[in-house]
Amino acid sequence: MLWLVSAQLVNGIAIGMIYALMAFGLSIIKGMLNIPNFAHGALYALGAYLCYSAVSAGLPFPAGLFVAFAGAALAGLLLDRLVVRFVRAGGYLPQLITLFGAALVIEQLLLIGWGTIGLSYSPPELLRGSIDLGFTLVPRYIAFASLCSALVISAVWLLIERTRFGAWVRAGIERPEMTQSLGINVDLLLIAGMMLGAGLAGLAGGLALPLMGATSTMGGDMMAIAFVVLVIGGLGSLYGAIAAGLMVGVVQSLMTVAAPAASTAIIYLVMIVILLVRPQGLFGER
Repeated sequence: MLWLVSAQLVNGIAIGMIYALMAFGLSIIKGMLNIPNFAHGALYALGAYLCYSAVSAGLPFPAGLFVAFAGAALAGLLLDRLVVRFVRAGGYLPQLITLFGAALVIEQLLLIGWGTIGLSYSPPELLRGSIDLGFTLVPRYIAFASLCSALVISAVWLLIERTRFGAWVRAGIERPEMTQSLGINVDLLLIAGMMLGAGLAGLAGGLALPLMGATSTMGGDMMAIAFVVLVIGGLGSLYGAIAAGLMVGVVQSLMTVAAPAASTAIIYLVMIVILLVRPQGLFGER
């Protein structure tokens, strides 16, 4: 029993890192544009399909992950320039409705482009098999996905917290008028934030491809979890996205041992309990 719990704990941390990566991108967009991006799940699904197409064309899997990131980032750019910017001045609700509609459009485009049958992909030979940790075995690919997510999150965090560009981004979020008066193009920062957040969603989809396959509706399932992570961590909090992603992954994984049928419902229960105790989330501001 202890071995099983240890294995589920390690797997939960690994899956939680993918949740954190997904929510990290969602948190960046929420912090910069002040809207929860309802098209984020569709961009996640797009990343999985793009990664599948890249590796099917003969590219190595790391190149497929890059294609997933770049393709989703480009889709985020088009979404911002062709859709969001025209309703941004209208307030919160028009943006929410528009992004929800955009998610449905992207989902239909995925059906047209790749068909209605789900696609599967086995990880490269190097990432197959398991790693013996002594107390449990960890699949190599899950370890790779977890490490990759952690490295990407760390790199993006350093970009935002330790560079001049990151200082401009934070200033654009908190004081857009003052930032604009200093000669900094706030609109360009918003575009960069949208592309970065969308790219992270696509990368999460590429990493999830060998684990979950690719279907046009996979974004809806991940989107629900990503929003739970976002709310638990605190809306717009980058630290909260990481902590809550790990928490949700571990709780969900451990529940598959005790009550598999409740493994999804439990994360919503955790969200309710945390909001009752701390309405702004773990790291959110009141």
